[in-house]
Amino acid sequence: MPDSEPDPMLRPDISAYVADHSAPPDDVLRRLIDTTLDATGDRSRMQISSDEGSLITLLTRLVGARNAVEIGTFTGYSSICIARGLAPGGHLLCLDVSKEYTDFARQAWAEAGLEDMIELRLGPALDSIAKLEETEQFDLAFIDADKGAYFAYYEELLPRLRPGGMMLVDNTLWSGRVVAPPTENDDADTVALRRFNDDVAGDERVESFILPIRDGLTMIRKT
Repeated sequence: MPDSEPDPMLRPDISAYVADHSAPPDDVLRRLIDTTLDATGDRSRMQISSDEGSLITLLTRLVGARNAVEIGTFTGYSSICIARGLAPGGHLLCLDVSKEYTDFARQAWAEAGLEDMIELRLGPALDSIAKLEETEQFDLAFIDADKGAYFAYYEELLPRLRPGGMMLVDNTLWSGRVVAPPTENDDADTVALRRFNDDVAGDERVESFILPIRDGLTMIRKT
């Protein structure tokens, strides 16, 4: 959800108040917001908001993350927020299928001085994860990609998350559609997100909580 749109989970005045009292985007992120809107139009909705970005940086620092992975990079806003929260010497692996969008991300990483911390691998994320070394472990994972594959991403990443590590999953409230009574006409993404939320809530391997920020951000801690 772009920075300019109201939070569907909160009253507009409260949403604006939260944004005003979160760390503001710097010049690099502001340029990226504008560039993304100009280049992608309505698809700029896929970019996380500035207040969610501030939260992600804070959570990355709180978990003491040094090694992180992101599925779904788009134009790079969330990856910058994660990279800025990593411990010194940290590394972020970004997985995406779009060279067009991630070219904007590469430019933004360079402007932010983060290109040495971030590695991009293009291709289906499940294939990229399968090619990792068996010993590869992550302190933090962020998922913001195709909703129908969320649970597959979760199952692939959870064994690679260290005990006490955190997984963040975006859009899990889906503009409130996940709480609407199920019908035959529900779109596939809504059905997938309902199932994902139910499965995570019942998974004894983790502790989880859905934060009602923007479109919903699920925090998952591996026990």
